[in-house]
Amino acid sequence: MLAFHALVLVIVPGFIWLGFWQLDRWEQRSASVELQQGNLVADPVPVAELTEVGGDVDPGDRWRSVEASGTWDTEHEILLRNRDGSGGVGFHVLTPLVTEEGPALLVNRGWIQRGETALDTPEIPPAPSGTVEVTGRLHFSETEENTGLRNRDDLPEGQLLVVDVPAIAEELPYPVYGGYADLTAQDPVPDPAPERVEVRELDSGMSLSYAVQWWVFTLVAIGGWIFLMRRELSEAREAEAAGDPDDRGAVPVAAPAGDHPREDVG
Repeated sequence: MLAFHALVLVIVPGFIWLGFWQLDRWEQRSASVELQQGNLVADPVPVAELTEVGGDVDPGDRWRSVEASGTWDTEHEILLRNRDGSGGVGFHVLTPLVTEEGPALLVNRGWIQRGETALDTPEIPPAPSGTVEVTGRLHFSETEENTGLRNRDDLPEGQLLVVDVPAIAEELPYPVYGGYADLTAQDPVPDPAPERVEVRELDSGMSLSYAVQWWVFTLVAIGGWIFLMRRELSEAREAEAAGDPDDRGAVPVAAPAGDHPREDVG
């Protein structure tokens, strides 16, 4: 019983803590969902209003629409590996747009299918020549911390796993804005063009449901403990009531007649 009481004292606070932990995750995810939905419907602004050369995109500005005018630099185009699209796993085409103001904005023009093997470089739809006007959803730089991946040295030339903007900027002959953008519109419109990158809409998940479940487990554990304790006490009372009476109230029993000692006859 002592071990059982100790177990209850451990699991009940643990279940309560897990419930509040899931509730905190739900609140964080709900805030992210609200931020994404609000930023997706916000009016586009010039890219220089939300990022700068040598900086990065504020997490609160992620998914905001930005506008820029300039020319595509396809000579420094990069293929991002292991990216999902309508045809499965392929590449995203990351092309610098050298803006009229001077700095370049890294723009994800969209998804293309992979080659016959993982090491093949697929054919890339060309970007329009001359001055173009683009609109895109802004993202902060990808890092090993926020993706769990890092760029490897053994990748084919011109291919990367993550959009590490500072590292990419070191290889370019012009300054680069922090962050990058997923292309949503451009003028003139090319044909053919990479498949546009779809928004991965966030949701608050099942965290609130999990929090409620942990608290239900807490009530079940407490209820079970009360039930077992009451049963133990009831069984103890029944055992006491069915036991032998007190020796002080017992009636003595006479010994059998044959067991009396004989008296000596004189």
